[in-house]
Amino acid sequence: MHPHLHTKDNTACEEIMTALEECHARGFIWKSMGMCNDAKHQVTLCLRAERLKRTAANREAAKIKREKVKKVWADIDENS
Repeated sequence: MHPHLHTKDNTACEEIMTALEECHARGFIWKSMGMCNDAKHQVTLCLRAERLKRTAANREAAKIKREKVKKVWADIDENS
């Protein structure tokens, strides 16, 4: 199972995760026969999509921060 499924960051996948939990609650035989595989696959796809969104946002924030640092160092070099 994925770590920390029910966090404030995973609200987009909440419905799918609940469906997986309901499937798992049906019992061991249900899980062992592979009846929850589709729900598990959907959770994995949803969490991957959310991770890719976070990665893109983090990359953009890092790019902006890097540009700020370059400007500061350029100003320091000019004034030194």
